[in-house]
This record gives sequence, structure tokens and C-alpha cells, in this order.
Amino acid sequence: MALKRMALEIGMGTDIRGADSTKAAQRALRDALWRNTLSIARILGQEPEDMKIEVHIGVPRPETVNHDAVLSILPYGTATLNVREGGLEMANDEGTDTTLIAHAAAVVSLDLD
Repeated sequence: MALKRMALEIGMGTDIRGADSTKAAQRALRDALWRNTLSIARILGQEPEDMKIEVHIGVPRPETVNHDAVLSILPYGTATLNVREGGLEMANDEGTDTTLIAHAAAVVSLDLD
């Protein structure tokens, strides 16, 4: 298999109240994907389902991300998810709640054998 990178899409998502890492990660992945339409697969004689997608998420507490829920955002393709420490968390003035920011990168590749 000779996977070739076709696109790198990046996004940011937040959970303004509640610091839900999964919700912020889903929003970050949506942000990365929803401004684009990738027609490259069909141009190269393949189907969108043939795309291999590596999703990378950065959040303050990686262990709290529900991987299946994040990957459910993808409309097609075969995906893997790598969650690592990153993003940002900021407490409100009272210290009673936090806003969580997640970052996402989606690397889209095709097998061009």
C-alpha cells in the first residue's frame, strides 16, 4: 500500500460550559471538515469511502475523550484517532466552571498503488 497524503484539515472546538473533552473534540473535528469538500478521491478513480483518515485531537485531559463519539463525525473513510495532551482550559472568574478548547487535525490519504 502506498498511502499518499491528499489533505490536511485543521479545526478548533470548544465546550464553553462544562469542560466536556468529547464535545469539544467533536466540534473541532467538525470545524476541520465542514468547510471543505474533497473530490480528490473521485478524480483519482476512487470512492470517498476509500479515504484513510488520521484524526489527531489535542485536549487537556486526553483520557476523557470518547473515541467512538469523535470518529462518528466522519461522513466516510476508514479512520484512526490519536488523542494527546493539548488544547486549553480556562476557568471562569469565580473558579466554578471552565471553558475547554480542543484542536483537531485530519490527515486524509489515499492508496495510490
